[in-house]
Amino acid sequence: MGDKRRNLLFLLFALSGFSGLIYESIWTHYLKLFLGHSAYAQTLVLAIFMGGMAIGSWLCSRYSTRWKNVLLGYAVVEAVIGLCALVFHTAFVSITAVSYSAIIPRLPDPVSITIFKWALSALMILPQSVLLGMTFPLMSSALLRLFPDKPGRTVAMLYFANSIGAVIGVLVSGFLLIRLVGLPWTIGSAGCINIVLALAVWSLSGRDGRGGDQRVAPPAEAPSGQVDVALHRLLLFASLVTGIASFIYEVGWIRMLSLVLGASTHAFELMLGAFILGLAFGGLWIQRRIDQIGLPFRYLAHVQVVMGALALLTLPLYGETFEVMKWLVKSLPKTDAGYALFNVSSSAIAISIMLPATFCAGMTLPLITLLLIKAGHGERSIGAVYAANTVGAIIGVFFAIHVGMPLLGLKGLITCGAGLDIALGLVLLWSAGARQRSYRWPVIVTGGAVCAVIATVLLVDLDLVKMGSGVYRYGTLLPRNFVQHIYHRDGKTATVDVFLDSLGTMRINTNGKTDAAIMMDGRPAGKDEATMILAALIPMLLQPQATSAASIGLGSGLTTHTLLGNPSLHRVDTVEIEQGMIDGAKCFRPTVGLAYSDPRSRIYVDDAKTFFSSHGQQYDIIVSEPSNPWVSGVSGLFSEEFYRLVKRSMTPDGVFVQWVQLYEINVDLVVSVLKAISDNFSDYAVYASNDVDIIIVAKKHGALAGLDADLLKKPLLSAAAKRIQVESLQDIAFRRVGTKRMLEKLIQSYPIRANSDYYPVLDQNAARTRFLGDSAQELLFFAETCLPSLDALSGSSSPRQHTDIAPTALFPRSQNAVTAMAVRDYFVSGVFSPRYPNVPENDKKQAMQLKRLCYERNAIPDPNERIESIFVTALNVLPYLDPSELETIWKILESGPCAASLPAMDRQLLAFFRAVGRHDGVSMVATSRSLLEMPNNFNASALKHLVGSAMIGSLMQGKKEESYRLWLHYKAALFQGQEPDLLFRMLVAESTAR
Repeated sequence: MGDKRRNLLFLLFALSGFSGLIYESIWTHYLKLFLGHSAYAQTLVLAIFMGGMAIGSWLCSRYSTRWKNVLLGYAVVEAVIGLCALVFHTAFVSITAVSYSAIIPRLPDPVSITIFKWALSALMILPQSVLLGMTFPLMSSALLRLFPDKPGRTVAMLYFANSIGAVIGVLVSGFLLIRLVGLPWTIGSAGCINIVLALAVWSLSGRDGRGGDQRVAPPAEAPSGQVDVALHRLLLFASLVTGIASFIYEVGWIRMLSLVLGASTHAFELMLGAFILGLAFGGLWIQRRIDQIGLPFRYLAHVQVVMGALALLTLPLYGETFEVMKWLVKSLPKTDAGYALFNVSSSAIAISIMLPATFCAGMTLPLITLLLIKAGHGERSIGAVYAANTVGAIIGVFFAIHVGMPLLGLKGLITCGAGLDIALGLVLLWSAGARQRSYRWPVIVTGGAVCAVIATVLLVDLDLVKMGSGVYRYGTLLPRNFVQHIYHRDGKTATVDVFLDSLGTMRINTNGKTDAAIMMDGRPAGKDEATMILAALIPMLLQPQATSAASIGLGSGLTTHTLLGNPSLHRVDTVEIEQGMIDGAKCFRPTVGLAYSDPRSRIYVDDAKTFFSSHGQQYDIIVSEPSNPWVSGVSGLFSEEFYRLVKRSMTPDGVFVQWVQLYEINVDLVVSVLKAISDNFSDYAVYASNDVDIIIVAKKHGALAGLDADLLKKPLLSAAAKRIQVESLQDIAFRRVGTKRMLEKLIQSYPIRANSDYYPVLDQNAARTRFLGDSAQELLFFAETCLPSLDALSGSSSPRQHTDIAPTALFPRSQNAVTAMAVRDYFVSGVFSPRYPNVPENDKKQAMQLKRLCYERNAIPDPNERIESIFVTALNVLPYLDPSELETIWKILESGPCAASLPAMDRQLLAFFRAVGRHDGVSMVATSRSLLEMPNNFNASALKHLVGSAMIGSLMQGKKEESYRLWLHYKAALFQGQEPDLLFRMLVAESTAR
């Protein structure tokens, strides 16, 4: 019965570890929302958590020996933790709302704001952290009192149970709970676990296995005169140092493996899980042997030295992980099953790096605790060891992020941690030798350890090109004969590299992912440049009176440089979280020179949320170009809470710009961002900067104005626009693909919720869509369809008397517009102008055949060829030309001597396309219905155009029921039971809206 009770308590304590890691993770999520995502915030949040744990452990070491029933005390602690968790979300939201609205605006300066926010953050989680720090010492004391026969095994098994529960907690919360129920219910579920734990332990606290009352006293401690004070201090120092070294490893390994596995939230959870798993297995292994170890002090010394040596071995092993990841990305299928295997394989890579050393780390605290118990320090040593180790963890994290990583780099940081463990082991080994008066073995081990450290420093080099290749994305490594490595820095928040390839492309990478690329030495611009320039240019054209601007994310610096090309702007502030990014982007000068040299430019090393909540400035333009949303922490810059925050820093007529990529993401996730923007801004428009990136421009109050042509006359802005082949306002208006009024009903038809800090759908799903290689390019379809969905459903248009679009490879759709212009000029002049050299031959042929159809009797006897000519030519011109230009084409065709004698089907098709070109809703319905009623087997594409036109025409007349009846009648023929495309999804949403 006793063993069953002990095993039940072990199981319950594993559940405690499960909930404890959920708290650490979720509290970090919450407090980063309040404090920001900067490196300082991350480390100080951890300091509050770990500091509270240390205080709780220390309190137990001082006072738990006076408690007769520590199991009952443990149950009370778990119950209070659970109750606090259940009210945490409501309390956090209320407290931070009052802080932002009533307290922070009244504080005099940023320093006082920072002090207030940190003090409030500490008050929100420190009490629970103290209670969490008490759980391990209390449960250990209870078990040592109940089962005093094997104290070492008991303590080691508790470390294992707590650690294995923590591993499961990290994975279940990260991969399942947050995705399903969001942050509030994830922390709520952890609270429920603690309350259940409290009830279970309370039921066990008062009775033993025979049913009698159980009030066990703590084991007697040695009299104070017999206590070895020097040994006590040495072992607590050892606990402190091994805590420092272990967290140096954790920070260093996570950064190293981020370059192999990716820097997503899920990758971080897998790495953290692998780290804790090693601790768990170390505790499990030692628990069966610890009480039989003859010389535990010397055994501890050997473990420390071996742990340091194994940590050193991770550096040469690390280089091989890139080849493994390359093979995995190339071999695994891009399916959900493949993604699951990718995560399992990523976990295996992390385990192969971390487990050997962390296995040793899992043995250290049980050994130290056992040594102190055997030395007569009793159960109070449990809390003291735990507290010292936790303090060491705090020191290790601060040192690693703020000193070791920037100054020593990854290799130096890991070597430093290994050196600490080896040095500690040697101190213990020499101390053991002194007690036994034998120094031969300490001398041998010392010599070998020193040689190992020197060999690592001199002979092991990390391959910076491999590390900066981003192998986890495409399964490729940068070829050395193709790239020149210009810059490298292991910064506080990311590893930054700059490469220049033989084609002249310079790119800046963070953790292996390219964040910006520029063609150097006067070569034609690339797609990234189009995005960076238009992200600055479009809001200035929409807000020509702007005098201040802010840019979130420096990237290459080109967006900031472009903003500064506007002399009307008196201030341009750039917020960049990583100093290494600021230094690395200097390599792009002189292309981005104004960002660094213009006196109007200020660059702040800060997190965007912290910056906007504390600086008190208001801006006419705010441009947000963070990293991709699958990167851990970045999705918070695409959330409804962030948009509410950033609005407070905008002037009443201010505009906000959000870059979103359409690659490695799906439509649902882009919709979640659009929903968040739609809920917070009065109006927005979506522009395509190229065929894989969009720019969302949102207005704080009122409707977006039209584009102002005068701004393009300013020399620096004109030069920037011409660099990306933007020659006129038409080239920018041509990139508009949707507006709030047009897209509102469509996005509401998606069940996905708006991306939120508390329900982070983007963070939870973006890494998966990256692996699958998903695309949301379907959203660009609205600007390419011949049906007037954009103008008809948005209630606006971009009239131009004469279409003149500059062709550019940066925006392939522009070439389609050039084809439309060539066809237009052909119908007017009768020849294809050499001004348009790249018009596809088949498009020319179809236009010429259509003209012959109207001007030569029986020119094309085959009815299918006639219909093809009409359809191809109409689809080539309708999406790109103005209605007045289209009307000219139809009149030329109508005036042909054979036009009136064309077969009924041909005449009806021409009438249909003419109605579409005029945006005439009544005629669109009439001509579409007439064609649909004719005995002709239209293919799927033609049928979609006819039904879509009829539905749009009905909606233009306000006849939603009629539009929906058309959908019900034809949906089976259109999609054969499959999901409708975006156009029809939007039309159905418009038809059913109330």
